[in-house]
Amino acid sequence: MIALLLIPLALPWVLPPLARRAVERVRPETALWTVTCATAALAVGVVASLGVLLLPLALTFPPAAALAELIRPLTTGPRPLVLGVSALSCAALTLAAVRVVRGAASEVAHLRTVRRLVRGLPDAGGLCVLDDPRPDAFALPGGPALPGRIVVTSGMLRALGPVEREALLAHERAHLAARHHLFLGAAQLAAWCHPALTAVVDPISFAAERAADEAAARRCGDRGTAARAVGRAALAANSAREATAAPALAPGAATGPVPARVRALLSPAPVRRMAPALLAMLLVCTTAGASALAGAVWLHQDVEVAQGESPGD
Repeated sequence: MIALLLIPLALPWVLPPLARRAVERVRPETALWTVTCATAALAVGVVASLGVLLLPLALTFPPAAALAELIRPLTTGPRPLVLGVSALSCAALTLAAVRVVRGAASEVAHLRTVRRLVRGLPDAGGLCVLDDPRPDAFALPGGPALPGRIVVTSGMLRALGPVEREALLAHERAHLAARHHLFLGAAQLAAWCHPALTAVVDPISFAAERAADEAAARRCGDRGTAARAVGRAALAANSAREATAAPALAPGAATGPVPARVRALLSPAPVRRMAPALLAMLLVCTTAGASALAGAVWLHQDVEVAQGESPGD
């Protein structure tokens, strides 16, 4: 039982290299969906496995044992080993919960701060211009009281030419239309649940930026113009001494590995194709899910025995 439930905890370490290969070789929209879904599925498997591993320790307490109607001790293997692993899973689950709560609270506070900055600004077709000399631009996710907006500083507008500004705005509109902040949020949430999934946040962010780059190139009708806009926006943002500190869930044109994005835009448009990395991610997620389910079923049978029942009754 323990070995089965440990498999979903180990498999997330396999995902980062697969994610990097996927975003390099597959269309960005396909890579974004696939890698994000695989990351979320593995995070769910991690939390579920930790929760199941926690049960043997929890059922040693009389109130929990009485609630589960146990009439004999739960036997799931060597008692010291089972209780030791159960205690470690309790610590890991507690740490993950603390990271999720603290990280989510910090990001929500950051979003609220930026939303207050733009709340009173004129809204021209969803575009807000901040009077700030520091070059920056990002797509601010919407909320109950404020729709999604494109936020651009006056410094960024001055750094770009008219055609490049249009490419920049098309990039940010693509972020809002595709709701890329949800993908980034799912990636960040998964990273808080397991340390290995932290390394998947950057590939997902890169895939989101590449998807917006391709949308901007289609909108402009010129991949070279989109590449120049991305490059000049990044150079302008990097030359500033301080950034405007956009929220992590607000994707921007000047983020990510810009040289790789520019090279991709200066190359022909990507074609639709499947990569072995996608099939490998599917296999990893299937294995994690099957292992977690088998471990949970095994534990359920042990609980039935402790309740004085025959397994399957």
